Amino acid sequence: MRQVWITKAGPPEVLQVREAPDPTAGAGEVRIRVKAAGINFADLMARVGLYPDAPKIPCVVGYEVSGVVDEVGEGVTKLAVGDKVFGMPRFGGYTDTLAINADQVFKMPEKMTFEEAAALPVVYLTAYNMMCFTGTLREGSRVFIHSVAGGVGLAAIELAQTKNCIIFGTASPGKHDFLKKKGVHHPIDSGADWAAAVKEILAAEKADGLDLILDAVGGDSWGKGYDLLQPTGRIVAFGLSAASSGKKRSLWHAAMQVLKIRKYNPMKLMDDNKTISGCNMGHMFSRLDLLTPQFEALIALYEAGKIRPRVDKTFSFDEAAAAHHWIHDRKAIGKVLLTP
Repeated sequence: MRQVWITKAGPPEVLQVREAPDPTAGAGEVRIRVKAAGINFADLMARVGLYPDAPKIPCVVGYEVSGVVDEVGEGVTKLAVGDKVFGMPRFGGYTDTLAINADQVFKMPEKMTFEEAAALPVVYLTAYNMMCFTGTLREGSRVFIHSVAGGVGLAAIELAQTKNCIIFGTASPGKHDFLKKKGVHHPIDSGADWAAAVKEILAAEKADGLDLILDAVGGDSWGKGYDLLQPTGRIVAFGLSAASSGKKRSLWHAAMQVLKIRKYNPMKLMDDNKTISGCNMGHMFSRLDLLTPQFEALIALYEAGKIRPRVDKTFSFDEAAAAHHWIHDRKAIGKVLLTP
């Protein structure tokens, strides 16, 4: 099999294609011949050495794949050779052949492409968990989404639209026209003072504040967002991209961002009637009892035509460095994939 390895911490050029013997499906597992693998920002953080959950470098990362089952291990009854599937490994997705626990694999809808399938699991499950499970999204809520043109952001737009929400979000100005067409009511320049822009919009609309904020930025962003919530509002934190200083690691920069995080006493949260929650999908693999029904709900939404993953660009394994550069340079609108 061929895999994309992080050979050492550093810029995208540290990614390297290596070959290894094909795995076999053990008891309770299936083997997938991978057609496409999704790239997530966590992969970039792992590559620069700022993702503590990642395997020790050198390693293979990747949380999601699509492909065809070609081997079924002992005890597996829900899947068969030839099934087209999504797979959600905790790591190891940058590969052309994957042995994985069958409970982390789902059959693809018939009309779904392999590219759509690889673009759905992590971003849509993250958005669904934050909005419909943790965030208790209500009809007509005012929802603010950081990096709204990214994979999680576009997934969150579609889920917010199922509840007729008013959508705010940050992105570079060149993406604003696209976002308006997608249903974002208030796109805001990610390079500007987004908190001030939101306050101005809320004042014009005579609104008390935001109901839900999805924030993968961190640092002082969480504190600014908290101040924009109305009573019963919620922030769901799902990343710390502020710790990234670009394509190489800076521990000083990361530490400075951590120091900017505001601390809260539960008494403060109680008095303000506000909630701060977190979502780390990489830590949810032990709770498949929670994730499985959420994933099944997403498949139903896809089949009903209410969600559709947007693939921005596909790169071959040999172009993995270019794929990471593409995301670092904020060129992506939607999901970026690798194909063997």
